[in-house]
Amino acid sequence: MEKTLTAAQIRSIRSLQQKKFRQETSLFVVEGEKLVGEALDSGFEVEGVYRTDEIGIKVMERISSLSSPSPVLAVIRQKKYSPDSISLKKGRLYLILDGVKDPGNMGTMIRLADWFGVSAVFCSMDCVELYNPKTVQATMGAVFRVPVVYCDLCHVVAAAGNNDIPVFGTFLDGSPVTSDKSFAQTAGKGSAIVMGSESNGISPELASAIPKSRHILIPSFDVSGNPKVAGDTTGSESMNVATACAAILSLIRTR
Repeated sequence: MEKTLTAAQIRSIRSLQQKKFRQETSLFVVEGEKLVGEALDSGFEVEGVYRTDEIGIKVMERISSLSSPSPVLAVIRQKKYSPDSISLKKGRLYLILDGVKDPGNMGTMIRLADWFGVSAVFCSMDCVELYNPKTVQATMGAVFRVPVVYCDLCHVVAAAGNNDIPVFGTFLDGSPVTSDKSFAQTAGKGSAIVMGSESNGISPELASAIPKSRHILIPSFDVSGNPKVAGDTTGSESMNVATACAAILSLIRTR
């Protein structure tokens, strides 16, 4: 049965491609059979589901943010977590993201958090918005399962310390995790891992709250498989933050 959308409804759905209107309405859009299915099975409130075979391809092209619209789109009410709603528990794994701007990286790390059993993700206020369409798409449904909190990260680090949860941060001058055999064992018993922005790393204020002994690094290697020595400037100067996150979480969980 054909479903008719008014011009006002089309404008309203299209407006959710912009952060301003997502914030005003507390709504966001998901597209694709998988994501819409995840949304319907989640505890999120679904405001509406629109299918191409019901509204027509022309209307779907108008409300979709994708260059090639999917067969289905849904409008979902946002779920927002406060720091007080997440109880930091010893023995759990947490991810702390500082200044991550790229929506693809953000979404990928939330997907990784879901895969590796991270209890919650804490984001600085200047991180890219969780409900950015590109972020949502990159989570591949993890946005509906992993609690994501935007807050003052220094408070999170302090709270972790008060709960005997060790906090590790990724730094270019940190101790290589392959040579520090105690890292994976210690972190695997429950920890919080801080990942910095793609261009600037962890902010100075947050870095000062992380003990120097817990500054870690994924070392780079030469073609013979030998770790590069400090000061070697050949090759890439750093790893993509989402790739680094995957490597660290995998090391922790498969120690």
